Amino acid sequence: MQVLLITPPFTQLNTPYPATAYLKGFLNTKSIHSYQCDLGIEVILKLFTKEKLQLAFQVVQNKIEKNEISCSENSLRIHALQASYVQAIEPVISFLQGKNPMLAHTMCLGHFLPHASRFAEQVDMHHAFGTMGLQDQAKYLCTMFLEDLSDYLKECLDEHFGFSRYAERLARSANSFDTLYEALQNEPSFIDEILIEILSEKVEKLQPDLICLSIPFPGNLYSGLRIGQWVKGNTSSTKVVMGGGFPNTELRSLQDKRVFEFVDFICLDDGEAPLEHVIEHINSKRDIHLLKRTFVLHEDKVLYCNGSLQRDYKQPETGTPDYSDLLLDQYISVLEVANPMHRLWSDGRWNKLTMAHGCYWRNCTFCDISLSYIQDYEPLTAKLICDRMQQIITQTGQSGFHFVDEAAPPSLMKEVAIEIIKRNMAVSWWTNIRFEKSFTRDLCFLLKASGCIGVSGGLEVASDRLLKLINKGVTIDQVALVNKHFTQAGIMVHAYLMYGFPTQTAQETIDSLEIVRQMFKTGILKSAFWHQFAMTAHSPVGLEPEKFGVQKVNDVEGTFANNDIDHVDPKGAQPEVFSFGLKKSLFNYMNQLCLDDPLSTWFETKVPKTAVPNESIQKILEDDIIRNHKPSERVIWLGAQTSISYFTKSKKGQQWEMATIKIFAKSETVEIVLGKLEGAWLMKILNQANIANQIIVSFGELQVDYESQEGLLDFDLFWYNKPMNSLYKYGLLVVS
Repeated sequence: MQVLLITPPFTQLNTPYPATAYLKGFLNTKSIHSYQCDLGIEVILKLFTKEKLQLAFQVVQNKIEKNEISCSENSLRIHALQASYVQAIEPVISFLQGKNPMLAHTMCLGHFLPHASRFAEQVDMHHAFGTMGLQDQAKYLCTMFLEDLSDYLKECLDEHFGFSRYAERLARSANSFDTLYEALQNEPSFIDEILIEILSEKVEKLQPDLICLSIPFPGNLYSGLRIGQWVKGNTSSTKVVMGGGFPNTELRSLQDKRVFEFVDFICLDDGEAPLEHVIEHINSKRDIHLLKRTFVLHEDKVLYCNGSLQRDYKQPETGTPDYSDLLLDQYISVLEVANPMHRLWSDGRWNKLTMAHGCYWRNCTFCDISLSYIQDYEPLTAKLICDRMQQIITQTGQSGFHFVDEAAPPSLMKEVAIEIIKRNMAVSWWTNIRFEKSFTRDLCFLLKASGCIGVSGGLEVASDRLLKLINKGVTIDQVALVNKHFTQAGIMVHAYLMYGFPTQTAQETIDSLEIVRQMFKTGILKSAFWHQFAMTAHSPVGLEPEKFGVQKVNDVEGTFANNDIDHVDPKGAQPEVFSFGLKKSLFNYMNQLCLDDPLSTWFETKVPKTAVPNESIQKILEDDIIRNHKPSERVIWLGAQTSISYFTKSKKGQQWEMATIKIFAKSETVEIVLGKLEGAWLMKILNQANIANQIIVSFGELQVDYESQEGLLDFDLFWYNKPMNSLYKYGLLVVS
């Protein structure tokens, strides 16, 4: 059995989507041979060559001459400058692949890259990159160059083109398959032809028995179906199976049998066991009715087969994700926004892993918490996570990790951080979180020491009333303090923001923006993104809309995709009124611009004045107090080299024995002066609590030990006073 795992165009340019790597890792455990490819990056790399770009310009020229298209002024400018675009395209791609960094000088001179409309929106280069950020500045300019080309290709050659959302409009909220089906009956587009050219070469070389299409997003569906269409029309026995995030949420009530003109099987939820069953069925070892969570066309009817009695595989049984076969050295790092946190999604090659399957909170009312990928929570162990990290580093040569959890559990993050430090792993990592109060200052410093560089979490509506309605389990005060703790530790914070949640008023929308503005101004928020609320079928809001004051517009179930639900909100404001202003203000805030401008300047219509006091967030941050530690908490010393020396202090005829402890931190040498007894005790504790040791020292044990020593009395007075208060910066931490 030869299995070909495919991610169709397009997801990301900078790193592969991990689904096929996960499946390949699982198939390895079953000794099933597989090959994987990301056709998104492969299509881009073939499209953006001199040969293909020249051909694209020629095709557009033919359409212009035949009056088949009418181009905007911007596209006509690009078309007129086609020689400059063709000359620059391969150097740009090479530079963005990191293969020719010295081209940055040429890119930044201003005469090499042709400019169209995207360059009119560029940020202040000196403000964004300073005098030394040449590589980033060049990357940003090259990104705008590619985006100009993307605009041109979309307008003049393929209306569905997009770097990460190819033909997304055809798939989003597609209750009926009609529009997609009609589009697939048309002749392949210019982009489709490149896709088919690459696909046909792979199929001819590999001769796969089964092609697996991972469809994580609506923007992958059209090209995935194009792949299936070609395979079923050009091979005699190759079967096609589809799975991934889009089918898992959208196709759970599929009825349209036309879909099976393009695929043979559609699997839902965790793919390991369903895929194994499909392979067994193809090999005549399993009856069709004993498949697992799989749609098929049987006796000319869409049949959902779930007769298998086999349980799903536990996370430790699924194997380590395998990134072999992918063109890891050819991905393109782009820089769409000059913001250090926001760029993580598009810049750099990240190995993707999860700390836990599902969500430990699973209570947010806007979320699809009834579905398996959210509901079935299963954490891995820190040891297994770090084992997998080391295996992937060895395979890929890359030590950056993006943990793509729904929400990484704080306790597991702590254990992973400790394990990383113990193993002396030099890694960078970031993940998704909830803004839990358990993210204390000391825990954030521990995470930073292990290589954590950023976190992203849902602030959502930034209104305590609506956060309660969402059942988010956080408050604005809590989010602000947690963000402060991360920022103190040098960890960047990104917030997911929402507008248009049921019953959200115009006043609450503006107040939410004001909270966001203040978080950016105080520096506790580095990056954010607004999205408009969408009511989905598997969320508490979608299941019981009347409880949230909204009404379904149409309760008739379609025969194809059924997830997004049209609704009316009699009590809430019209979210479309705020959409552009929210996003425009955020673009400026992320570039540290216009932070003191009135909120009304971002909107074309009149909006309410904010009711949030101007210094609300600043006051919350100032009220943050040093907390008393619980006896059960763990004391950790990160292990900086220390030394102790003693001296005698004299004053007014009296003498005291004193101790000086030197801490040789990586960036500085720190001295603290204590009494001789206190200093000797502290040195003992630093050795005991050293993270490299197997001994776990609790805060309660520390207190008992201190107060049992002759001459040492009040532990609280010692611990919560100078000079101890500053030692967290250098690695003396107390964590839950």
